[in-house]
Amino acid sequence: MKKVQLLDCTLRDGGYVNDWKFGYNNLINIFERSTQAGCDIVEVGFLDDRRPFDHDRSIMPNTDCVKKIWGNVTTIPPKVVGMIDFGTCSIENVTLCEQSFLDGIRVIFKECNMHAAMKYCKEIKELGYLVFVQLVSITSYTKDKLQEIIKLVNSVKPYAVSIVDTYGLLYPKDVLYYYNILDKYIDKEINIGFHGHNNLQLAYANAISFLEKETEHNIIIDGTLYGMGKKAGNAPIELLAKYLNEQFDKDYKINAMLEGIEESILDFYHNSPWGYKLCFYQSALNKCHPEYVTYFKDTHTLSISKQNELLSQIPEEDKLLFNSQKAENIYKKFIEKKESDTDVITNLKSIFQNKKLLLIGPGKNICLQREKVEEYIKNNKPCIIAVNYIPNGINSDYVFITNARRYHNMQIGEQKTIATSNVECRSREFDFTVNLESLIEKNEKIVDNSFLMLLKLLQSIGISYVSCAGFDGYSETENNYFDLEMEYVELKEQAQSLNEHVRHTIAKLRENMQIDFITFSIYNQETNVYSATF
Repeated sequence: MKKVQLLDCTLRDGGYVNDWKFGYNNLINIFERSTQAGCDIVEVGFLDDRRPFDHDRSIMPNTDCVKKIWGNVTTIPPKVVGMIDFGTCSIENVTLCEQSFLDGIRVIFKECNMHAAMKYCKEIKELGYLVFVQLVSITSYTKDKLQEIIKLVNSVKPYAVSIVDTYGLLYPKDVLYYYNILDKYIDKEINIGFHGHNNLQLAYANAISFLEKETEHNIIIDGTLYGMGKKAGNAPIELLAKYLNEQFDKDYKINAMLEGIEESILDFYHNSPWGYKLCFYQSALNKCHPEYVTYFKDTHTLSISKQNELLSQIPEEDKLLFNSQKAENIYKKFIEKKESDTDVITNLKSIFQNKKLLLIGPGKNICLQREKVEEYIKNNKPCIIAVNYIPNGINSDYVFITNARRYHNMQIGEQKTIATSNVECRSREFDFTVNLESLIEKNEKIVDNSFLMLLKLLQSIGISYVSCAGFDGYSETENNYFDLEMEYVELKEQAQSLNEHVRHTIAKLRENMQIDFITFSIYNQETNVYSATF
């Protein structure tokens, strides 16, 4: 019967959560609890000669530093290993195994580096270490490339070779697809391992699929305490231990794992939670690096459907290695895409011409100076257009929608809707959809200020006069909105540049349009002094 080994990689993969700064006491405790639990292999962290030694961190510049942290621990698991991301630790920083605290070294590398990486693995083996070959992003390997790496592995004869589902893209049947190929062609004395991630909430299910396959190879299964790990996290080792105890007659001490979680892991989880999240699902759905999702999400202009549309446009060769320039080009191409809105513009022109227009924003003064606003409405009976929210107590006729996140929080009633083309409608079609490209700021970091976009739209249809309320401007120190839930941290960070840009643009618009402010606005002032009350 195959031999199954359980590998705890909390101190290495979990380090992505806290930049490997577990603190010395936690480094010792996690190691000791994993040993007490009976884990067959414990991975203590990364070897990376770009990082200075820090006894509080599990990322170390050389093998000698491992002993500086764990050298005095009395209870040691059967095997202790470290990991090297190929290219980040020169062979000169790896001492002879007989002089090291480590029994083995795991080497991760991408498919494009397989030949150089396997040569490096051979050098590490010659130093006496058990070598674990980790096939990062297994989904990037074609059948031919798998055969190529298999030949290299059989030539070097490492201790183990592992399937690494880096971005959590695999289903159980996919795990078995890669496993069957390795199982058929890898020399029988080489262990086969599996390392999963939880983007599709399948790390544990995939691990079970891996464990259940009949094979002559001995196998290694990876897990971390409480699933602690990069982004969506890993298969929780306490779940794997329970399964192995029940199905493989193992005797892992789960209470020791739970003690380790309570003592050393939960605080990190509460401060920076990992696990299944929508953004990680999106990256798995589109088979791309999670940073692409973050990039498009951080534009704050795209609905999730639009994000997925852009993610699907990433070239296959760039999907698993984030390329910010490619992401920027895709986004620029999207916002510059021209869709015909001629009929919409014509209709809006016929609706708004010869009407008094009042634009309503969500600044604090829409509440603080409510009497001024109500008096203006009573005396002028304007057509009211709210911008990216539905005002409470003010009956708006239209709502102008440019932001998917703001749209999510709107409960639209009788208002007519005017939306830019980047927003995806919900239950009913928008009454009017205008092309985003014609309204954004060209060659500016601030391309999508909703207030400026509406002013530009109105000017383009020939409106020569508008009144405005609730467009206070931005403050670095005070709340910018009457509703705290509307706050964006990044707006405070950019307050001064935002105010300058909006004021400058309004000055240019005023060459052809009269823009009056009923409530206080920085955009009407000579300086950036912010005051919310009068």
